[in-house]
Parts: sequence; structure tokens; C-alpha cells
Amino acid sequence: MARIELVPEVFEDYERFFRHMAQFDTADPPARIGEILLQIEILADNPRLGRRVRAGKRELVVGEVARGYVALYRFEPDLDIVFILAVRSQRELGYRYER
Repeated sequence: MARIELVPEVFEDYERFFRHMAQFDTADPPARIGEILLQIEILADNPRLGRRVRAGKRELVVGEVARGYVALYRFEPDLDIVFILAVRSQRELGYRYER
């Protein structure tokens, strides 16, 4: 089972989500973030599950359309670690930072 590691910039992504949810009075933002984290945990057992993107990175679609997110990650098989590099809403055009 691979270990899941969030890079520090991912916490900035979550802060952005909290601000957006507060602006639009979304019910229970901490629970929403918890759902994202819980669904990302599937990568511990299936680190190659996400679709391939560029430079050895992958994307995992989390949730559904209105509440959907995309997690950008890299699996390092020699270390057996999945590094979560960024998380964005499916409605966003790209990631805040190119990692």
C-alpha cells in the first residue's frame, strides 16, 4: 500500500476552496474537504488509477460535476509514495501553480 503525501501548496488549494465556499454559503465546507481527502485515499491501493497527463504526472477525478475536483499527483514506485501536487475544481481551467 502506497503512502499518500500532500505537498505544502495543496493546503493553499484547500484554503482557496474554503474562501469560495464561504462566499457562496456552501453547507459544511470542512466536510466537503474531508470528502475530497477521503476519495484521494483510493490512490494508496491503486496509485496508477488516475489518467496520465504530462511529465509522469496523473490526474484523479474526485466527486461529481457540481462538487467535482481533480487531484494532480505523481506516483514514485521506488518510494511507494503518491505525492498529491495540486487540487482544483473541475470548473477551473488549470492548476494554480504548475508543479
